Amino acid sequence: MIDIHCHIVPEVDDGPKSIEESMALARLAVSESIHTIIATPHHNSTYTNERSTIIPAVESLNEALRKEGIDLTIVPGQEPRIFGEIIEAIQHGEILTLNDKNKYFFIELPFDQVPRYTEKLIYNAQLQGVAPIIVHPERNAELLERPELLYRLVKNGAITQVTTSSITGHFGKKIKKFTEEMIEADLAHLVASDAHNTSSRAFRMEESFSIIEKKYGLSLITQWRENAALVLEGKHVYMEPPKRIKQKKWLGLF
Repeated sequence: MIDIHCHIVPEVDDGPKSIEESMALARLAVSESIHTIIATPHHNSTYTNERSTIIPAVESLNEALRKEGIDLTIVPGQEPRIFGEIIEAIQHGEILTLNDKNKYFFIELPFDQVPRYTEKLIYNAQLQGVAPIIVHPERNAELLERPELLYRLVKNGAITQVTTSSITGHFGKKIKKFTEEMIEADLAHLVASDAHNTSSRAFRMEESFSIIEKKYGLSLITQWRENAALVLEGKHVYMEPPKRIKQKKWLGLF
């Protein structure tokens, strides 16, 4: 299994605070049948982790895993908070594409809103040959209230990644419900853990896949796993045509 979004590099963000914590997280990943992780340190938020620092940090982590005999491969990635010049930053080598393949890059939106320039940025990125993946859109307050905006973003080429803990309900019932609506409307293309530690922000990959299989069948799990492999290789992911989420109408007397 491949996890395309994980904070496993030590001492760079709100993930592991030591190499020992990274090793514990790695052992937990292996116990959930994860063999490859894209390490995605935060950038352009509270933390600054540019391409030039992430790649050697990942190499050091892989060396530590080999010494410990942990059968897990880490490849470089990054979770940048959206900003208007992100495409130029990719071209200048500040922003790291996933697995350094110059194909996919993460976009983290602010949790309370969607910047007005987001649609144009997604369009311009594709003109430059790179594909934006919006991480955990189900946890964005504006998208929760305005699912039509999420539909437009996906319709215009954005790929989305939902979080395992959203599927399992660890982020609350409202986010779990919105995640299910995204899945049913073909507005979710990838699933990843966004794991930070072994307790409150763990992988939950097996648990989420079990829930998905019972609710939607094995074919969706197969598709998501294939998409994760395609992202890792820098190849085109599979996407169904998106549908609008039906917003419920309230009935009452006026």
